Amino acid sequence: MTAEPDADTPTTGHDDAAGREGESWQAGLNLTGSLREAMQAPPTVYEIVGGQRFFDELVDRFYDAVEDDPLLRPMYPRDMGPSRRRLAGFLAQYWGGPPHYSEERGHPRLRMRHFPFAIGHAERDAWMQHMTASLDAASIADGTGRPLPNEIRAAMFDHFDNAATHLINHPAG
Repeated sequence: MTAEPDADTPTTGHDDAAGREGESWQAGLNLTGSLREAMQAPPTVYEIVGGQRFFDELVDRFYDAVEDDPLLRPMYPRDMGPSRRRLAGFLAQYWGGPPHYSEERGHPRLRMRHFPFAIGHAERDAWMQHMTASLDAASIADGTGRPLPNEIRAAMFDHFDNAATHLINHPAG
């Protein structure tokens, strides 16, 4: 479910986005080759975006929008707190953070876990609309308000787009 960027994808050119004094992530983050390799090599995307706080904020913005969505809201339990924590944990782990999600839940099994819900193109598009808006509002979670680097935003968007399309189980619906 991970997208592999083209071999010509440039390395990032932003200075010190990892927030470490005197260290630029420009030399460390390389989105060429395997995206999975780039996500696990230091500094990881998880570290660059500000760790768990970034993913908690991203997911909170997303779920705040879902709460008011008449198409998506019925798919979620009344208490969406556990859903928020699971998604934030999964995304943090996926982008190079600690493996807490897998330790608690095992393999993600996204299609299996979403199979009970009728997911068609309308549901996929609504999900993507909210996640894209959440991603567009995202910034590095270090209190500076620095924007998310374009390369990371694009990689996350591609991941969300691919995953959402992969979960469609009612193509005609």
